[in-house]
Amino acid sequence: MKHILALLIIIVFTSCAEKQHTASEQIKTYYNGYKNSDYKLIKKALADSLTTAFGDYITTYSQQSYYEQFKWDSIFKPDYELVDLSYEDGQLVATVSMHSLKLEFLKNNPMSCRYQFQFTAGKISRIKELDCKDVSWTVWQNEVNALANWIKLHHPEMDGFIHDLSMKGALDYVKAIELYKNREVD
Repeated sequence: MKHILALLIIIVFTSCAEKQHTASEQIKTYYNGYKNSDYKLIKKALADSLTTAFGDYITTYSQQSYYEQFKWDSIFKPDYELVDLSYEDGQLVATVSMHSLKLEFLKNNPMSCRYQFQFTAGKISRIKELDCKDVSWTVWQNEVNALANWIKLHHPEMDGFIHDLSMKGALDYVKAIELYKNREVD
């Protein structure tokens, strides 16, 4: 009887260790997809639906709608680096450093954030932003406001680009940054 109980304990611990390993690998695959601009890698790591929680913004994506988000993000030429992967309160938490044209303009480049991951059937199903300790949200908001207000005044045809998460919106965002940087200062 003792042998059966010991065997069951070993099986349970081995199973838990395999699940943790698999979850870690899925997160690594996810960020390798971003690092290599390869959505196929990201898709491989995702459940059928993905919920992201960034502050008050909670969004649920299908794999196809997340691909649209990926394309939007790619316009800003991001560079993601998985800095650390650890367990906190039984959940996997990734620390990620990001660089991009948008973050550079918003004077928060690089930006380092911690994300908690949840899984369904071994695939990433939820990503929750825990914190971004080195980010100045005040500076970020001031830069966004200055850009949006200047565009609204000088290029009203582009107004609304900040909230347009399509490819066109991302292209307009980059164009707005360039126009703003090259403006004639009165």
